[in-house]
Amino acid sequence: MKKTTQNLMLCSMVFAVALVISNVVTAKTVTTGFELFGTSVMVPSAVVCYAITFLMTDVVGEIWGPAEARTVVKWGFVCQIIALALILLAQALPAASSEMQTSFDMLLGQNAVFVLASMCGYLVAQSWDVYIFHKIRSKWLAKDGASVSARWIWNNASTMTSQLIDTVIFIGIAFGLGSGWLFDAQMLPTLGAMMLGQYIVKLLLAALDTPFFYLMTRGETVGVENK
Repeated sequence: MKKTTQNLMLCSMVFAVALVISNVVTAKTVTTGFELFGTSVMVPSAVVCYAITFLMTDVVGEIWGPAEARTVVKWGFVCQIIALALILLAQALPAASSEMQTSFDMLLGQNAVFVLASMCGYLVAQSWDVYIFHKIRSKWLAKDGASVSARWIWNNASTMTSQLIDTVIFIGIAFGLGSGWLFDAQMLPTLGAMMLGQYIVKLLLAALDTPFFYLMTRGETVGVENK
């Protein structure tokens, strides 16, 4: 991918679309087919969409630098707020039938605790992703003989740790605090299984995005001095 304004805009748009759609489709849960602590592990269908956002910030950071990556994260948060406001507006408008309104509320109804959990997880995880990506990258490239071809190291390290942070924060707030599971000894295994199970899925997705990262950043990288 060439270092052009058009390509930067494209990456930013893909990031924003994946982020907004992940919030829209998160209401649908998907079974993984395995169990942890006697609990069937389920993940939100948004898990794939959300994984794309980390790929995009890594691509932007690798080609355009950390400042542009942080800008994408900042405006992504603004996009989330705008999307939320538009959904709430559509929800408040009178429906043609009660069945339609019920279906709309079921699919797009915004639970305040889930929205808070999602936004907190997003801000912390995405900010960490950009920070640790460039921290590892700059230290690695400062070594004698170090090559940018080893960029899978900072790509995977940043995404995998960021996904862990996002998982713990989102589930911890949404279910641990919001549903009170954190204070219920019987629900603690379920809470732990949900966190661990979702993180395992996100870990696999993070590993799978490596070839796409290499493909998109081939031949175009910023220098180690870029801040």
